Amino acid sequence: MNREELKGILPHREPMLLLDEAERVGEEAVGKYTVKGDEYFLQGHFPGMPVMPGVIQLEIMAQTCCVLMQDEVKGKNTFYTGIDKARFKNKVLPGDTLEMHCSLVKSRPPFYFAKGKGYVNGKLAVSAELSFALL
Repeated sequence: MNREELKGILPHREPMLLLDEAERVGEEAVGKYTVKGDEYFLQGHFPGMPVMPGVIQLEIMAQTCCVLMQDEVKGKNTFYTGIDKARFKNKVLPGDTLEMHCSLVKSRPPFYFAKGKGYVNGKLAVSAELSFALL
């Protein structure tokens, strides 16, 4: 799915639509975002050394998780209910493409539990367990 197709399932819009593309691959969703360098979240993080904030990486992970449940997500808003075991292993910099791999662990609608890992050039950058509600 490209950005326009993602708008059909995600309520997010620019500047908070943070996926360039995503697809479902078996039981997993894979989402990608390329850091251009002029994003609002890099403007002060950090002057002279822009680094993608961890909270933005987690938002990209959450948006990728929504691709797993595209039928359930349509017409609803997704709200975080928890972030656990978040780990940031390597920096994500301008020019990098962050590739998220997410899968559902369990669901008890309206609550869903997922895990994800993000990679840059095959190297782990971020991992976390997420929970969210569809309302």
